[in-house]
Amino acid sequence: MKSTEIHLVERPVGMPEPHHFKAVTVDLPTPAEGEVQVRNLYMAVDPAMRGRMYDAKSYVPPFALNAPMEGPAVGEVIASAHPDFQPGDLVFSRLGWREAFNAPASALEHRDREALPPQSYLTFAGVTGLTAYAGLFHVGGLKPGDTVFVSAASGGVGSLVCQMAKLKGHKVIGAAGGARKLAFLKEELKLDGAFDYKAEPNLTKALARELKAISEKGIDLYFDNVGGEHLHAAIALANDYARFPICGMISQYNLAGEAPMAPRNLMLMMGKRIRMQGFIATDHLPLWQHFTADMIAWHKAGLLHSAETVHDGIDNALTAFFALFTGDNLGRALVKLN
Repeated sequence: MKSTEIHLVERPVGMPEPHHFKAVTVDLPTPAEGEVQVRNLYMAVDPAMRGRMYDAKSYVPPFALNAPMEGPAVGEVIASAHPDFQPGDLVFSRLGWREAFNAPASALEHRDREALPPQSYLTFAGVTGLTAYAGLFHVGGLKPGDTVFVSAASGGVGSLVCQMAKLKGHKVIGAAGGARKLAFLKEELKLDGAFDYKAEPNLTKALARELKAISEKGIDLYFDNVGGEHLHAAIALANDYARFPICGMISQYNLAGEAPMAPRNLMLMMGKRIRMQGFIATDHLPLWQHFTADMIAWHKAGLLHSAETVHDGIDNALTAFFALFTGDNLGRALVKLN
């Protein structure tokens, strides 16, 4: 069986470009003892993958050069030399960026094909959903009466955070880039306030305007996906004892020698007693059973849906990835394979 996979061949400085990657076609042998052969149905791309392209120590190892990259994927077993997996089984793995693969059974997790569509295990019922859930409820400690601000609110994580805060009865303000995304926040997510950061010369003033419109003086919880000027605005308009779960800082990921865009008002954190905490989803795997029960129940009740941009074919995987940094993606970025 042949499979096309995407290799990293050069470490980007600044914005990733096509020449940093290469499509390679390989022949897959019959699975060896203990192995399973999987055909991927969907793979996901996310901004955190950019961090693994640096040759630097982090919470996960960097991508190896001249080897297939990794990322979340759901696929179907097509051959198995392990008793726990049978042809037709739906499985989750971190072996995206390829059409098919052989792997030890330990690299795979069963998923229920009957409960949800396959791609749901990469969106609200997957690590993206866990990131939103853990960040909002456990790291952020959402409390009754909190006013919530979310950056990159139209993204895969941000849109779920907004919906969960709304279904819990909170006032939510979201920021996103572009008219299409602003309309999504207002019309689809029905947020209490929203602004297009690309159209705003001063994000602090934009956030203050949205707060005034909903009769609030400040924010109690800021879910940060962006950093930079968004974080500066959140600090400026935070109430005392506000909590800032730091999920990502996409504004900083592709700097090519420029100084990082740090907030200029960090001293305010002391007087306001703001708690800022970075986190990653894998810190919160013990929540998995409770998280999936809540998310599936909310989804089936029509209280939560997953925004997705789906690209077709492995040939468009890089297009999907680049779109994360150019503002062309809305919701979770997926690639439908095979």
